[in-house]
Amino acid sequence: MGAFGWPHLLIILAVILLLFGAAKLPALAKSMGQSARVFKGEMKAMKDDDATRAATSDDSTAANTAEEPPTDPGTAPDPKP
Repeated sequence: MGAFGWPHLLIILAVILLLFGAAKLPALAKSMGQSARVFKGEMKAMKDDDATRAATSDDSTAANTAEEPPTDPGTAPDPKP
Protein backbone atom coordinates (compact mmCIF):
# COMPACT_ATOMS: atom_id res chain seq x y z
CA MET A 1 0.00 0.00 0.00
CA GLY A 2 3.01 2.26 -0.22
CA ALA A 3 3.41 4.90 2.45
CA PHE A 4 -0.01 4.15 3.92
CA GLY A 5 0.27 1.08 6.16
CA TRP A 6 -1.22 -0.71 9.15
CA PRO A 7 -0.13 1.83 11.75
CA HIS A 8 -1.95 4.55 9.85
CA LEU A 9 -5.10 2.44 9.59
CA LEU A 10 -5.04 1.80 13.35
CA ILE A 11 -4.75 5.51 14.05
CA ILE A 12 -7.67 6.26 11.72
CA LEU A 13 -9.80 3.57 13.40
CA ALA A 14 -8.95 5.00 16.83
CA VAL A 15 -9.99 8.49 15.71
CA ILE A 16 -13.28 7.15 14.30
CA LEU A 17 -13.92 5.31 17.57
CA LEU A 18 -13.32 8.51 19.52
CA LEU A 19 -15.53 10.60 17.24
CA PHE A 20 -18.53 8.30 17.03
CA GLY A 21 -18.22 6.29 20.23
CA ALA A 22 -18.45 2.53 20.62
CA ALA A 23 -22.24 2.56 20.98
CA LYS A 24 -22.87 4.32 17.66
CA LEU A 25 -20.51 2.24 15.50
CA PRO A 26 -22.89 -0.75 15.01
CA ALA A 27 -25.71 1.59 13.98
CA LEU A 28 -23.34 3.40 11.61
CA ALA A 29 -22.26 0.10 10.04
CA LYS A 30 -25.89 -1.02 9.70
CA SER A 31 -26.94 2.18 7.96
CA MET A 32 -23.96 1.98 5.60
CA GLY A 33 -24.90 -1.61 4.74
CA GLN A 34 -28.50 -0.62 4.05
CA SER A 35 -27.35 2.25 1.87
CA ALA A 36 -25.09 -0.06 -0.12
CA ARG A 37 -27.96 -2.55 -0.56
CA VAL A 38 -30.30 0.18 -1.83
CA PHE A 39 -27.59 1.46 -4.18
CA LYS A 40 -27.04 -2.04 -5.61
CA GLY A 41 -30.78 -2.47 -6.10
CA GLU A 42 -31.08 0.83 -7.94
CA MET A 43 -28.11 -0.01 -10.17
CA LYS A 44 -29.68 -3.39 -11.02
CA ALA A 45 -33.00 -1.70 -11.81
CA MET A 46 -31.24 0.78 -14.10
CA LYS A 47 -29.44 -2.05 -15.94
CA ASP A 48 -32.71 -3.96 -16.33
CA ASP A 49 -34.41 -0.81 -17.62
CA ASP A 50 -31.59 -0.23 -20.12
CA ALA A 51 -31.79 -3.85 -21.29
CA THR A 52 -35.56 -3.51 -21.76
CA ARG A 53 -35.13 -0.31 -23.73
CA ALA A 54 -32.40 -1.86 -25.87
CA ALA A 55 -34.58 -4.90 -26.62
CA THR A 56 -37.50 -2.64 -27.49
CA SER A 57 -35.41 -0.47 -29.79
CA ASP A 58 -33.90 -3.57 -31.45
CA ASP A 59 -37.41 -4.89 -32.14
CA SER A 60 -38.55 -1.60 -33.64
CA THR A 61 -35.37 -1.34 -35.71
CA ALA A 62 -35.90 -4.86 -37.04
CA ALA A 63 -39.51 -4.01 -37.90
CA ASN A 64 -38.41 -0.86 -39.73
CA THR A 65 -35.74 -2.62 -41.76
CA ALA A 66 -38.12 -5.44 -42.75
CA GLU A 67 -40.34 -2.97 -44.62
CA GLU A 68 -39.32 -1.59 -47.99
CA PRO A 69 -38.06 1.94 -47.69
CA PRO A 70 -40.36 4.46 -49.32
CA THR A 71 -39.15 5.63 -52.69
CA ASP A 72 -39.36 9.12 -54.00
CA PRO A 73 -41.09 9.20 -57.42
CA GLY A 74 -38.31 11.40 -58.76
CA THR A 75 -35.59 8.93 -57.81
CA ALA A 76 -37.36 5.67 -58.65
CA PRO A 77 -35.30 3.32 -60.86
CA ASP A 78 -36.35 2.96 -64.48
CA PRO A 79 -38.20 -0.26 -65.20
CA LYS A 80 -36.34 -2.61 -67.54
CA PRO A 81 -38.02 -3.16 -70.93
